[in-house]
This record gives sequence, C-alpha cells and structure tokens, in this order.
Amino acid sequence: MLSIVDLIEAGTMTREVTAYSLAAIGNGASFMVGALPSGAGKTTVMGALLNFLPSNVPLAAANSEAVIEAGLTDRTQRRCYVCHEIGAGSYYAYLWDEPLRRYFELPTAGHMLATNLHADTFAQAYSQVCDKNGVPSAHFRRMNLLFFLAVDRRSNGVQRRIVSVWESDGRSDHRQVFDGTKPAKLFDSRLVSGDALQAAAGTVERLMSAGVRQIHEVRAMLTAEEP
Repeated sequence: MLSIVDLIEAGTMTREVTAYSLAAIGNGASFMVGALPSGAGKTTVMGALLNFLPSNVPLAAANSEAVIEAGLTDRTQRRCYVCHEIGAGSYYAYLWDEPLRRYFELPTAGHMLATNLHADTFAQAYSQVCDKNGVPSAHFRRMNLLFFLAVDRRSNGVQRRIVSVWESDGRSDHRQVFDGTKPAKLFDSRLVSGDALQAAAGTVERLMSAGVRQIHEVRAMLTAEEP
C-alpha cells in the first residue's frame, strides 16, 4: 500500500494539504474520499490518511449491522470505523440504506469514520448520502473532511490529484477549504488552528527528509511524534 510520502511525491497531495489532514485527523476528524471513476485511487488515499489516526484509536471494519450496533452502545474505546465504500451490493464493508444511516450515528458515541464513495463533488456526495439514503444533514456534518480526487490522463501516464477538500466542525455546514485548480490554495480553516497547521507542517517536512517510505515506517514516525 502506498504511503503519504508516495502520494506527495506523485503529486496526488500537496504538502500543505497533507499537513492540514494530519492536524485534523490526528485530532479526531472523520473523513471521506470521493471520485466517480473506479480505479481513481480512493482506497489508496484513504489507506494513507488512516496513518494519521491517533495511536490510541484502533480500526474497526464496518462490515455488518451487528458491528455498527455494538459501536453505538460501546463508549469505552474510541475506534475508527472503516466503511470500504458507500454503495449498494453485498460486498465487504459496503453500506447503504439503514446500515449507512446507523453508521453515520457512530460519531455520537465518540467514534471516528473513514470511507469512500463514487462522487466527484460535494453536491454529488451530499445527494448520495443524504438525499438517496436519508442520512440527516446533522449527521453528515460529522463527516468532518471530504476529499475529492481527479484523474488526469496524460501522454506520459495518469496523474491523480486531490482537487478539493471540504470541512465541517460538526456543527456548521461544510465549506470548501482547498481548491486544487490553478493556483492551488488552502483557505482558512475552522477545524485546524494556525498553530496546529504549522506544527503538522513541520512533521511533514521531517517525514519527507527522513527517508521513510513504507506505510508502517511512516506510521511509526508519526506515532513517535505524538504529544
């Protein structure tokens, strides 16, 4: 699996967006990665971002209604529940309809969420989650970060890029905080303070200069730097 170092070097994520993501997810933000085409790299990006979880937050696969219901009643251990994809079908850890609505309730029990879906824009993601599946807007706001990927096909290969990021503090509606069109710009965040962003940027620079690349090496270095 590719690490965040690989994604930065490939141009999929900028260092600034990486630092922002590290600060937010490291502080408990739930996140979603969207792109319409299959093979765009949603799962790869999600896997790299999962490295940013606090070290005391274990992963749990949201692969059944029983697992989700247990999470809703168990507040003794904060977990990050991973839904492989928001979608209909009897595939591993795919969620739709009532199981998806219950999944979006997990943050009320103190848990984090991480998932993918086929959507290129915030409007498409909102329509799929809230309009088609009936997830209340108040619950959707607790999906704090939404990353959207674009795939550019070029003569020398394929370029995958994060082209927009949306955030919510869980109370306010989502707002765009990153626009990957030229020139790429990270806007002021309500989720990540300036000091936290600066500290995370320093961590990213140390990570890039340390020579680590494997995903387990990145995880070890990040957890070693936790306060």
